[in-house]
Amino acid sequence: MGRKVMRVRSMASKTDFMKEARLQKQKKLKKYRFLYLALAFIVMYYLLFQYIPILWGFLISFKDFKVGGTIMGAKWVGISNYAAIFKDPDMLRLIRNTLVISCSRLLFTFFPPILLTIAIFDLRNSRFKKLSQTIVYIPHFFSWVVIYGIVYAFFSGNGFINNILFAAGGSRTEFMTSTKAFVPLLVGSQIWKETGWATILYFAALTGVNPELYEAAKIDGAGPLARIRAVTLPAMLPVVTFSLIMAMGNILNNDFEQILLFYNSAVYDVGDIIDTWVYRVGLGKMQYGLGAAVSMLKAVISLFLILVANYTSKKTTGRGMF
Repeated sequence: MGRKVMRVRSMASKTDFMKEARLQKQKKLKKYRFLYLALAFIVMYYLLFQYIPILWGFLISFKDFKVGGTIMGAKWVGISNYAAIFKDPDMLRLIRNTLVISCSRLLFTFFPPILLTIAIFDLRNSRFKKLSQTIVYIPHFFSWVVIYGIVYAFFSGNGFINNILFAAGGSRTEFMTSTKAFVPLLVGSQIWKETGWATILYFAALTGVNPELYEAAKIDGAGPLARIRAVTLPAMLPVVTFSLIMAMGNILNNDFEQILLFYNSAVYDVGDIIDTWVYRVGLGKMQYGLGAAVSMLKAVISLFLILVANYTSKKTTGRGMF
């Protein structure tokens, strides 16, 4: 009889515990319902506008898709689109131009945000520091159309730079149509536009640094450069690693809008890249399957480069994205 009573009590306590847990779960769902709803919208957004289009693009790359038709009804051509990419006589030049521009950008635009972050972070006047951050952020919000207008005003045949050269007794130079000046103009305008904005991640990393570390370094007699080397750079290293890995993954992805605005027939030999070729052939000539094939190849190569860069980073520094 006693055992039965104990068993009944045990079952009752388990039931009460389950009811209490269910109530707690319902309270949490009710409390965070807006967060769950927002998460659901985010998931739906990525499904509808990111992942499903990728799947459709993958399918189109194996078909001869035409405007007015359907993807499923398009003629299956197998790997013909992929083969056509490598048969194009201009492809080697396009790959070369893409890599030259991408590597130039990586080499000359990766380090300025790091140096700018360190310079602004060490400012002691908080008002001047905030003002400096605001000033360097502003160019990011200019469209490339505006940036091109500014560059044109400075470097065109009758631009500001040429007027100064002419007034000093020199000759005018057509920078905007020069194959030698094309890449420097791209990289220079990229540095001016995006360096300030790129410092945001580095500033976020430095805000988590304990100020006592700097005070301890000062007490130990460390100067500004020693404090940067001992405290600032180690705090920035995870973000630097992340940025470098992502930059390596985007080595084939140039800023299409910028290049489309800057390039012209005089600089095709150095300015025509994979993206402009896709725009010209894939959209201009309506060879959508060919354009989709290029996009798929670029995605696979980017993923491979990210994995290689992450593996190399882990082996050399012990840090990686995953």
